[in-house]
Amino acid sequence: MRKYDVTAISAAPPAAVWRLLADARTWPAWSTVDELVIERSSGLDPDGRDPVGAIRAFRTGRTVTGERLTGLVEEKQLTYEDAFNWALHDYRAVVDLMPTTEGGTFIHWHGTYATRRGLGRLMQGVLQRTMQRMADGLAGHAARS
Repeated sequence: MRKYDVTAISAAPPAAVWRLLADARTWPAWSTVDELVIERSSGLDPDGRDPVGAIRAFRTGRTVTGERLTGLVEEKQLTYEDAFNWALHDYRAVVDLMPTTEGGTFIHWHGTYATRRGLGRLMQGVLQRTMQRMADGLAGHAARS
């Protein structure tokens, strides 16, 4: 199993960060994904409060991947796993949100995964950089919202 582990700090409180993280429709505004693909997603809540079990499909470039929400602890933790992904399998990720003493949010985004044969070294660097951009994007967008 391979892993990534990234952190970011937002000036926004956990409630503001959570709203963005929990609502898949906001991800294209702050993350590395280009689009939420509604027709490949299932169980999405129209108000942006996707429940455990929902599958959120995201397009980045020409690639569409899906993640299934496996756990939600309001304003504290979101967990998910791969529902479909051509390059990764056994992917599990956790996003922890912790309040800072200054009223902001410490974001800890970490995950484990396996790759298709021959992609391990490449994906290690790509995923670490991508997930850092995700955490930074979430932190910055929440602070500006």
